[in-house]
Amino acid sequence: MYKKFVGAMYVLNIIMQSIFTLLTPAALGFFIAWLSVSKLSAPEWLYAVLIPLGIISGFISMVKFAISASEGLERMEKNNRRGRK
Repeated sequence: MYKKFVGAMYVLNIIMQSIFTLLTPAALGFFIAWLSVSKLSAPEWLYAVLIPLGIISGFISMVKFAISASEGLERMEKNNRRGRK
């Protein structure tokens, strides 16, 4: 029961962190573009450059994180199977 709960919490952590990893760079790109346009009088096309770059970098980061987290989950399951024998 305890190991199932820990496994479920680990999966929930992976999902939440993947969402955070995807959204943070896009929000940061929007914030930097907004700050540059409103405070520094930069051209508005900066939104069209920084937001897609943030989305692309967030997606790449999310995929890298998901791959490493799934490897960690597989390692944890493998260790659990060893402990049962």
